[in-house]
Amino acid sequence: MTVHFIGAGPGAADLLTVRAVTLLRDSPVCLYAGTYLDPEVLAHCAPDAELIDTQRLDIDAITEHLVRAHTAGKDVARLCSGDPSLYSALTEQTRRLDAAGVPWDVTPGVPAYAAAAAVLGTELTVPEVVQSVVLTRTRVRSTTMPATEDLAEFARTRATLALHLAITRIRPLAADLVADYGPDCPVAVVHRASQPEQLVLRGTLTDIADQVEAADLRQAAVILVGRALTPALTCVTSHLYDPARPR
Repeated sequence: MTVHFIGAGPGAADLLTVRAVTLLRDSPVCLYAGTYLDPEVLAHCAPDAELIDTQRLDIDAITEHLVRAHTAGKDVARLCSGDPSLYSALTEQTRRLDAAGVPWDVTPGVPAYAAAAAVLGTELTVPEVVQSVVLTRTRVRSTTMPATEDLAEFARTRATLALHLAITRIRPLAADLVADYGPDCPVAVVHRASQPEQLVLRGTLTDIADQVEAADLRQAAVILVGRALTPALTCVTSHLYDPARPR
């Protein structure tokens, strides 16, 4: 039997891949992060599937459920919010499964930052404005950030920043970024992208913290920072689609 780590996407039930839906339907056990998922996602599971919410379980308790299901001869769908390649504790879980001799695989999902950009209707890379996206987080109630990944270092690149797990630190973050991005730099906060509770806040590094605090956002939000978010941004035509490019 196999443990299937499945990217549940940003939360909407219709943003899962076809493969993810098939695995959910065929797995007798499903572990999911109830904090972030729209309950409609679980409608893809079989009516008699065992559903286990992991939001109050530690890594050892989660592993115990996975190993127990495997021992009982049952495939497991392990739903991860967004995509398993980002902040999913995939490495921690698969290391334990390897030690227990339990096979596993990974099915990708729509990342939260991509869902946020889709909600905004914006591209995060714009020719001759910004060509890089930095996916990172800050330390709040979490493990220490590596010394080489200080936010100030990333800010010097002026790349588009996609900040995860950082909404409760929006005010000091904005203050830290002003020196490199400027006080008028556009910022967008997307809370629960694609879900019924979705909320979009647009502003600048000067005023976005006031908006976030007024909305009392505490979790499940992505912060996007950068000049690519400028409304009606005028840019050059990319080389790939330039009419003057030899065909």
